Amino acid sequence: MALPVLIFAVTGMGGVGKTALAVEAAHRALARGWFPGGTLFVDLRGYDETPVTADQAVLALLDALGVRDGELPPTTDRQYDAYRALLVDRRDRMLLILDNASDPTQYLPLLPGTDHHRVLITSRDRHDALPVRLIDLETLAPDDAVALVTRALHDTDERDERPAREPASLSELAHLCGCLPLALQIAAGMLRRRRHRDIASLVAEIQEAGDATTVLDRGSPGTDLYGRSLVLRPVLDTSYRRLPPEQARLLRLLCLAPGPETGTEAIGALADLATESVLSSLEDLAARHLVTPVRSGNGPASAMRWRLHDLVRVFGASVVAGDAELREEGDAARERVLEFYLRWTDAADDRLRWLPGLAEPERFGDREHALAWLDGERAGLVAAMGWGREERFTDAVMRLASCLGEYLPWRRYFDDWIAVSEAAQEAAQLAGNRLGMAVARNNLGLALRETGRHGEAIEVLTKARKVFQDAGEQHLEGMAWNNLGSALQQAGQPAEAVEAHNQARRLFRAVGDRHLEATAWNNLGLALRDAGRREEAIDAHGRAQRMFHAIGDHHGEATAWNNLGNALNRADRTKEATEAYDRSLKLRQPFADWYGAGQTLRNLARTHEAVGRSAEAREAWSRAADAFTRANAPAEAAASRARATARPAPPNPHSQEH
Repeated sequence: MALPVLIFAVTGMGGVGKTALAVEAAHRALARGWFPGGTLFVDLRGYDETPVTADQAVLALLDALGVRDGELPPTTDRQYDAYRALLVDRRDRMLLILDNASDPTQYLPLLPGTDHHRVLITSRDRHDALPVRLIDLETLAPDDAVALVTRALHDTDERDERPAREPASLSELAHLCGCLPLALQIAAGMLRRRRHRDIASLVAEIQEAGDATTVLDRGSPGTDLYGRSLVLRPVLDTSYRRLPPEQARLLRLLCLAPGPETGTEAIGALADLATESVLSSLEDLAARHLVTPVRSGNGPASAMRWRLHDLVRVFGASVVAGDAELREEGDAARERVLEFYLRWTDAADDRLRWLPGLAEPERFGDREHALAWLDGERAGLVAAMGWGREERFTDAVMRLASCLGEYLPWRRYFDDWIAVSEAAQEAAQLAGNRLGMAVARNNLGLALRETGRHGEAIEVLTKARKVFQDAGEQHLEGMAWNNLGSALQQAGQPAEAVEAHNQARRLFRAVGDRHLEATAWNNLGLALRDAGRREEAIDAHGRAQRMFHAIGDHHGEATAWNNLGNALNRADRTKEATEAYDRSLKLRQPFADWYGAGQTLRNLARTHEAVGRSAEAREAWSRAADAFTRANAPAEAAASRARATARPAPPNPHSQEH
């Protein structure tokens, strides 16, 4: 029975620097006297077309140990016996490096039959044949990637000023290389050869090609210190070609998924596989370092997310693009994942908009569950909107944009909301859907208004309103009037805003939508307040509050109470205003509306300040800071915290916000 062997394995994707790390570690270990017997190194070429077998490798090892020519045993079995006997007899500890192994059969017969020596294996795959101490290599951190290229250039010419002169371009180059050491090494070689050209020129070349592997392989300077070709695409190709057919298919399709990370369920839809089946294949791909699992929290394995390296994604997409049959397979997969996204985004949206009396949405039992799912899938949902540039996906993209219309503003992802709305507008234009374009413009106007781009918001909302009016779509026209009124009010045009909200209110009453009619009354109150019509504003917000209460929209009611408090403050009715803010805060609690709570607490703090209640004001400012912090609004949180610790501000009863 063989004695145990202490074995280490360095694993990671091709090009991540496994061999370089193993060799550097060996040099340092030898320098420290850890291996007085020296080092044996064998490149098993596990990912070449003809890998080195264990039988071939043992001959090389025997040669390195001084057994050659006539001393070589005649049979393979006796050669292994001689090899192990030599290692057992060696009193000085040795380090055996078995580099680039693709299969345990390459290295298992080569392990010493003693625990005296140490073994270091490098491989792109995690092997489970032995209890091995694993060291998984990841790509470099961005700063380390920049440092690698900088050092490579300065090793050649310490006067090379490009890294210091072009830090932004160097960072972008590292990003385009995916911080993969092999890609960075090739890029550095190209820059050394192009010593009279700036780094930005290489960045522009890669960006124009859209594929770093193509540009870098075309400009590869040759081989590395170990005589290996410095090429990217063959490294990725050999990993891909070795996959079983079902894993190769899954990897190809995953390379088409939108967003940097994808959930297990979405990948199941992409590949048309059951969750357990796709999870097993993903785990196999992760063992080959072609995908990376990303676990958040302690949820089930089915909730795990998966990430591809950028260069792997580009490679897989190019494999699909180069074959008509694979392109059709990929388009069908994208249709499936869009339908998956549509189904559950629609259900989550229904939950966010749910009111008493409406049907219960499927899957999501409460707002928290719906928001958590949307948070996890947000990057993929937003990225999928880009597929609307293809006619095949225009309808699904327009529908998906509508399903995100409650979530994105709730989470205050206004940049995403603008991007989604613009993509929906582009898809509708490609499909020749004039009404769909108007709907997208309506949402775009809302997003632009939230980011302070009031003039642009007014322009697109006016265009949308005219289309709805011409089409006789009263409901949609009312929504456009309402949104236009809010943009006008925030642009400092309260009189025009009053008229717009009145138009919206009349249209919603005509179509029998009491919920949106309440919203219009609430927005009308804001415009009336800014127009100096205080009593009318109080009446409008009171009507909105009562209507929201009647239909069971407690979040809308909370907003109305907040705005009513502001209107009462304008009329110097501070006691009633304070009561209104308290009611708003109580109603907001179940919704975890931290930004709204922060606004109300800020208004409450200012009200306390206006009447000289300094202690109460400081407490409200402190609570506002906490709420804004939870809402990921750092600027508002910092301002509120500063007010909580500052001297009492001079009275200013009319500075509240809706």
